[in-house]
Amino acid sequence: MKQRVGLDSALTVLAPVVWGSTYLVTTQLLPPDRPLLAAAVRALPGGLILTLAGRQLPQGHWWWRILVLGALNIGVFFYLLFVAAYHLPGGVAALVGSVQPVFVLLLSALLLRTAIRGWQVWACVLGTAGVGMLVLGPEAGLDTIGVVAGLGGAVCMASGIVLTKHWGRPPGVGLLTFTGWQLAAGGLLIAPVTLLGEGLPDRVTWTNLAGFAYLSLVGALLAYAVWFRGIERLPALTVSLLGFASPLAATILGFLFLREGLTLIQGAGAVAVVTAVLLAQRSTAREARVAGGAAGPSPGSTGVPPDGPVAAGATAATAPPGSPPAAGAATAAAPPDGPTAAAPTDPLPPSEAGPAHPAPPPTEAGTRPAAQSPRQTTEREQS
Repeated sequence: MKQRVGLDSALTVLAPVVWGSTYLVTTQLLPPDRPLLAAAVRALPGGLILTLAGRQLPQGHWWWRILVLGALNIGVFFYLLFVAAYHLPGGVAALVGSVQPVFVLLLSALLLRTAIRGWQVWACVLGTAGVGMLVLGPEAGLDTIGVVAGLGGAVCMASGIVLTKHWGRPPGVGLLTFTGWQLAAGGLLIAPVTLLGEGLPDRVTWTNLAGFAYLSLVGALLAYAVWFRGIERLPALTVSLLGFASPLAATILGFLFLREGLTLIQGAGAVAVVTAVLLAQRSTAREARVAGGAAGPSPGSTGVPPDGPVAAGATAATAPPGSPPAAGAATAAAPPDGPTAAAPTDPLPPSEAGPAHPAPPPTEAGTRPAAQSPRQTTEREQS
């Protein structure tokens, strides 16, 4: 169980690590001052590719559910994220967005009926403090519109995580198709705003195309598929806490490729973020082990047959006395207590069974006399 949780967490954390590279790719490869275009290109192409490859469309109530999830996880979230980025310094915007796990914690308690535990609160506080140490600088300032947009984006993403966990996935729909639906829905919401607000660039270079391809195929298609897989397999708060890896990855990539400074305070913040992520992972694994132990032994060890076509002999052995055997039941059931026991057989019809004879009386020892041969029985009847 612990290894499974560790593997799921390791795969899921790849998504926020990839998202942490978005700032580097945007500033180095994409056209300048085109945040909405970057958001639309990031979501729409990958969503359409996955939807066409899956050859499925939502059915029934899943149409409006996909629109809601696409707006919360992709469309509205991206828009509010860029509004916050325009009105706040990057560090402040990242810090405001880092309160997302707090909203996940509260929404999970309301919708998923999960209990709020002490380690969850400590992990939220530790991770948020770590992000603050990572990204805040002397130029940090506050703007009302930016703060409201940042908090709104955090609420959107938190709601998307919890609702994805609550609704699950439609039966018979693969993970990639489910991811494509949400990316396509979110991209279609962003596209009109992009055309009206920014328009299309006059010139696109091969470098720009490489950046767009990375954002669409890696930053959206691959990253969101891994992210939604993690939401299915891990608690919602654990997934949200893994999002702390995004500003950590952005800081490390800036240090490696953009020659940005790295102070002792940022190093302490990185340690705090890693500690919060590890705390969530270890606590989740421990709770999974406890839940597995509370579920009791396996059905085979208790004599209770599991679901599905199992050996009917076990069913016959546990059936109450006097009940007919199940269809297809094996006749060689375990013998009851006592010296001897005959295996049950199907009764013969009256025409073949012959005349009925009363059972011989028990002997003085209280046991049935030994069986007689047919010849002895005939001689006894003629006498």
